[in-house]
Amino acid sequence: MEEARGKQTTEGVAADVSLKDLSRRLDDFAKERDWEQHHSPRNLLLAMVGEVGELSELFMWKGEVQKGLPGWEEREKEHLREELSDVLLYLIRLSDMCGVDLGDAALKKIVKNAVKYPAPSKSA
Repeated sequence: MEEARGKQTTEGVAADVSLKDLSRRLDDFAKERDWEQHHSPRNLLLAMVGEVGELSELFMWKGEVQKGLPGWEEREKEHLREELSDVLLYLIRLSDMCGVDLGDAALKKIVKNAVKYPAPSKSA
């Protein structure tokens, strides 16, 4: 059974995994299948856009969806988990192929957004 940061789910799959861990696994996965030749930034971006479309379909015609997805069936939630994972994995692979440290870039973007959109000051 594999461990990541000491946490596991009941299925033995890492429950708390880093972007770097996922990146390494994706790289190994692509190499084992000789898919690296197809993983150009353009191809990965277009594949990710396709997955975003599939993700969007899950919300189509549902109106506003509440946090926690009340009223969704378990099969719908499982499909959502799969599509979200597809988008994440393509995003990680795309960032790797572009030479972008996604975790670092995301943290810097949060800081930049905090400056651009400061929290309202709390008055006493």
